[in-house]
Amino acid sequence: MYFLGVDLGSSSIKLAVFDAEQEKSLAAVSEPKTEMAMNAPEQGWAEQDPNQWWANFKTALQRLQTEYNIDLQKIAGVGVAYQMHGLVLTDEALNPIRPAIIWCDSRAAEIGDKAFEEIGAEKCHDLILGSPGNFTASKLKWVKENEPSNYKQSKYMMLPGDYIAAKLSGKAQISKSGLSEAALWNFKENRLAHEILDHFEIDTNIVPEIVSNFGEQAQISATVAKSLGLNENVKITYRAGDQPNNALSLNVLEPGEIATTAGTSAVIYTVSDNHAFDKDNRINTFLHVNNQEKENRNGVMVCINGSGILYQWLRNTLSAGSDKPVSYELLNELAAAAKPGSDDLLFYPFGNGVERIFQNKKATSGIQNLNFNIHKTPQLIRSACEGIVFAMYYGFEIMKEVGASGTKVRAGRDNLFLSPVFREIFVNTTNTTLELYNTNGADGAARGAAYGYGHFKTLKDAFKSLECLEQIKPDAELVETYKHIYTNWKNQIKIQ
Repeated sequence: MYFLGVDLGSSSIKLAVFDAEQEKSLAAVSEPKTEMAMNAPEQGWAEQDPNQWWANFKTALQRLQTEYNIDLQKIAGVGVAYQMHGLVLTDEALNPIRPAIIWCDSRAAEIGDKAFEEIGAEKCHDLILGSPGNFTASKLKWVKENEPSNYKQSKYMMLPGDYIAAKLSGKAQISKSGLSEAALWNFKENRLAHEILDHFEIDTNIVPEIVSNFGEQAQISATVAKSLGLNENVKITYRAGDQPNNALSLNVLEPGEIATTAGTSAVIYTVSDNHAFDKDNRINTFLHVNNQEKENRNGVMVCINGSGILYQWLRNTLSAGSDKPVSYELLNELAAAAKPGSDDLLFYPFGNGVERIFQNKKATSGIQNLNFNIHKTPQLIRSACEGIVFAMYYGFEIMKEVGASGTKVRAGRDNLFLSPVFREIFVNTTNTTLELYNTNGADGAARGAAYGYGHFKTLKDAFKSLECLEQIKPDAELVETYKHIYTNWKNQIKIQ
């Protein structure tokens, strides 16, 4: 019995097949082979075409069959993970009304801030543990205000992964944790936060059927099953945002456990058993995948927009004029040739929209202290890695303030955590032990689907075959070195 895991990111969509009986992953593909287009019609905007997501999903699914000889008929369930905080609007037939407004689009920040003031900080923190900010609810209000025709045509609002699930099943649905990441979940009363929709004068009927993260949510459409080569009995049994799902993939389920990732954006995510929140809304709290009405499991998250996207920019810049792009492996090798601190070259990765850690404001971005006689390619690359980690640690310090932290962090050996230099900077800046696992979001979604289907009795059972590949501990001397480098970097941040 196989389970299909889907991880819809902003760069690509990844699919993985998990053999639940053998408890091992069989294959994984990513589509497109380059990176998905992200459109910015205006400064601060970021949009993607949901139809392209679906086209890439279908291509990736067929590649599993043709390249890995996966028998698609053996797939029993599907789990969907996805880029968080996006807005997909569809008509009744599930056709997109407009391009999706994705996570790093900052056009709705002022709308969310205004709502926070009008509703009141105390009430917002009581209801949704934060501010409507630049989240999905505020993006929906932006469409209502600025594109009334599109809003009027919209039957359903969904998150990106809900759209993929809807294309498979023909049913519009959204999860409880998805509503929490959209700033539309009342934590206190465990229900849709209609108070936010009421304030925005948005009809609650635009919210589709609400489902739990695990369990039989819908069955795949017979027509779609036939066109994709799937068994028509396939069920959708799990869905979650990419960061709760990344934590699930790393078996981070209990209070005090921490997961991290550094893909397009960088995230530190810890599990809490209380309704922790930051009064300044610099970090965010969402329902974790294993939250129960009588057993709180919330995810407390810090997100830095410029992570892998900065590394991608650096790679593209260094590859200019070449027919063959510089490899990420070469970037990692060059970074290792520079000393900690990169000879005082400071890199600020805040160039991908407003940042939550700065209350949805822009901050210093780019390079400082550049000296043409001293700084070469190795220092440039290493300073970029240091800047990304320092930004992550800036958020980690805020998490400590609200009591959501720990001394051991888990990550997949993927993205920037493939870099030994990046890992060294991370453990010694945060002064934590880093555990690396051979997993990814698509594999986690597949295991989540197996649990949601009922193949495993507990979530722990679904991940018992997960093995730690490497444990990296901080070095006392480097911890002290990075303490000074980080302080210098932090003191020169300017908020715009």
